[in-house]
Amino acid sequence: MPKSSSRLATKLPDTPQVKEAMEFLTSIVGSACQFKASDIHIRSGHQIMMRLDGRIRQVKGSPEMSDEMIERLIYPLMSKYHMDLFQENNQVDLSLSDNDGNRVRVNMFRQLGHLAVVMRVIESHIPNPDELNLPDQVRTIAKMRQGLVIFSGATGSGKSTSMASLLNEVNKERYQHILTIEDPVEYIFTEKRCVISQRQVGIDVPDFGLAMKAALREDPDIILMGEMRDPESIDIALTAAETGHLVFSTLHAPNSADAITRMVSSFDGDEQSTIRAKLSQNLRAIVTQRLLPKKEASGRTVACEVLNITPLARELIVEAGRIKEIKDLIKGGEKVDGMLSFDDHLLHLVREGQITEEVALNNASSSTDLSLKLKGF
Repeated sequence: MPKSSSRLATKLPDTPQVKEAMEFLTSIVGSACQFKASDIHIRSGHQIMMRLDGRIRQVKGSPEMSDEMIERLIYPLMSKYHMDLFQENNQVDLSLSDNDGNRVRVNMFRQLGHLAVVMRVIESHIPNPDELNLPDQVRTIAKMRQGLVIFSGATGSGKSTSMASLLNEVNKERYQHILTIEDPVEYIFTEKRCVISQRQVGIDVPDFGLAMKAALREDPDIILMGEMRDPESIDIALTAAETGHLVFSTLHAPNSADAITRMVSSFDGDEQSTIRAKLSQNLRAIVTQRLLPKKEASGRTVACEVLNITPLARELIVEAGRIKEIKDLIKGGEKVDGMLSFDDHLLHLVREGQITEEVALNNASSSTDLSLKLKGF
């Protein structure tokens, strides 16, 4: 199969305004890539700031931005669809590409009546699991054939990167159809063995619900749904998993038990037992991530909790009063197939010299238990 590369950029008019905006975007994103910053913050009344290794720092020498400057530098790059959304909601998500092919995920919003923009830098290179230092319990997910897999964690915890890494492993090994539905599209895949279709909400399809309903008629083997945002998207994702597809999606939750609780509680009371049953039958794994500063180098490494859905895990999901027992099940670690607790992974990262004991203890589920393990008890 020949290699190909998708492009999602809308054709922009060749005007002085667009040229100026693109030059600014190329300059600021180029600087972010040079310093390996993950995010760029632009706010009216402030200098430009960047997040490096988890810390926000001011860009020395950058101008103090005004509403007019932000309008001049961002508005020309927005499609009419996104501009209309912003005018209606005072916030909008989109993705932009600069003159050098670097891409950013953009959220523009208003705060205290003024404009603000946050850009998340998206690397063109999709890292492999070795580069991300993903644990074996996460890597095995790439071998799954059906069911729902959820990547959970705070914004900026690397969920999208891990999903893209696993999907690219599938892309290298199987002859299948991967369909992604995102708002906006983040990583752009180059087809290897798989056929890959990438749909951006707002450009290729009006909303997630319609995209997911249509997905079931588009012959996918694997579906990546950028985020489960509401009961409808959760239900459709479960239906897709139920009909034999492998579905990847993300959720904002600090651990596996809370992720399940959030999905169930988004439904009305009389529907919750049905959703519990569907989750127990179709959920395959939940990976929760945190990015932590490395011990002796710039950059961050990922710490994971992994819930593998075993027969006992299915029982705990179905019975509402037993959801808290999932934490104890995961604590079994290697004693339970495919499970990994945060504390066990933190212990491993300390012993491998990836993070300091202080960082591990500050991020532990139980700092007391982890402290004892670090001391050899």
